[in-house]
Amino acid sequence: MALRSLDNTLPISPERPKKTIKVMNSIPVSKPKQPADPKVNNENRVPLDPVGTPAVDSIDYISSEDLKPISDPDVKFKSLMEGLESKDWLKICDSLNDVRRLALYHSEFLLPVLEKVVMVLVKSMKNPRSALCKTSILAASDLFKSFGDKLLESSTSDGALDQMMLQLLLKASQDKKFVCEEAERTLDTMVVSTTPIPLLQKLKVYVSHGNMRVRAKAAVSISRCVTKMEMGEMRDYGLVSLLQTSAELLKDRLPEAREAARGMVLSVYKAVMEDDDNEQEEKWQNFCQVNLSAIDALTMVKLLASQ
Repeated sequence: MALRSLDNTLPISPERPKKTIKVMNSIPVSKPKQPADPKVNNENRVPLDPVGTPAVDSIDYISSEDLKPISDPDVKFKSLMEGLESKDWLKICDSLNDVRRLALYHSEFLLPVLEKVVMVLVKSMKNPRSALCKTSILAASDLFKSFGDKLLESSTSDGALDQMMLQLLLKASQDKKFVCEEAERTLDTMVVSTTPIPLLQKLKVYVSHGNMRVRAKAAVSISRCVTKMEMGEMRDYGLVSLLQTSAELLKDRLPEAREAARGMVLSVYKAVMEDDDNEQEEKWQNFCQVNLSAIDALTMVKLLASQ
């Protein structure tokens, strides 16, 4: 069989000519955008100040010592709630500072609307704007200084004070340092300015709070409250209740809560052993064994033995 000649191949088809794209004269050609005329008002643009830079809002935090009395408190009070309910956060801050001044120098004006004012503080503490939050915490501190136990009365404490106390504990537990520290100072002011027993009844519910940081901050306030109490006040409140609260906090995950609990145990021990110099160890051991579980009682005995 003869081999096919190399020239015996399929013919190569000629390449088709490429089509040219015609540009229609009817298609409009886009023109480059002209720069916006700054003199023309555009409602979608942020307005600039006269020098062409955005306005910056700022607020000063005034200490209680630097607050001055109001020359016309009756006039200021009439517009107070309107300012507190404003949608402008700067105006709310100004009104909160007016609340502080009224509380410190003209408290008789605030007393009838104290619950409403406390609820405004609660709302402001929940605001994500840190400046507004801190100003409301400062206002809470001045309310405690001026009204003290009046804030713990049922007309105010049924809901309003409880919510404010929770917010203070939450803010004292957060990571923003300047808000956290201010909330801690306000909690200290709360302990100093109020009677221990009704305050303890409010604080004890937070020992079992789901947030361990809230538990720790509550433990610190409870411990300081117990340290402030006279022996008679501790007995009136209930030594057993204080013992059981401290035993619960000694098992907490955070060292801050456990350290606060140790301070409580020492205060309870002194109250139990008052005017009794004989067989102190046995009396304390019996008191713990009667009122606690076996393991918690052993922990208490070991804790006092290590002091």
